[in-house]
Amino acid sequence: MALRRTFRVTLLSIPLLTAAACVPQNGAPTAVNTVPPTVAPVPAQQSAAPVAPPASATAPTAPAARSAKIVTDLTAPRSAVGTATYRCGNGGMITIQNLGTALRVLRPDGTTEEFAASPANQSSRYQEAASHDAIVIDAREALVMKRGSTPQTCKR
Repeated sequence: MALRRTFRVTLLSIPLLTAAACVPQNGAPTAVNTVPPTVAPVPAQQSAAPVAPPASATAPTAPAARSAKIVTDLTAPRSAVGTATYRCGNGGMITIQNLGTALRVLRPDGTTEEFAASPANQSSRYQEAASHDAIVIDAREALVMKRGSTPQTCKR
């Protein structure tokens, strides 16, 4: 009876130990290739002065530093201020200035409108509070929606 129990426990523990050995315990991904990349040789320069070997050729190489974990929050609004001009389907043009959590739209007639991010934690949908007009930014396109008219697609 004890031999059966030992046999069953051994059968169950081997796959568990194997799986535990494959998973990193600190949560960091394991490096597949630990060999540093090679650098192509630089062509020799024509000079009379002797060229010293690079510091990496004479100094011992240090172990590779652990890479930092990069976390990207896609819901955070962009902080960069940028300006882009869009050509719309009706032959018009608009200039959109990205203020991070808001947009400023400059029309060809000189009028400006401010659009706040809606909801506030993203950077693709914007709405003007007074008129409920909206703009959706998607890569190189802006969909401009005005109350009472057909939505216009504008491209950079």
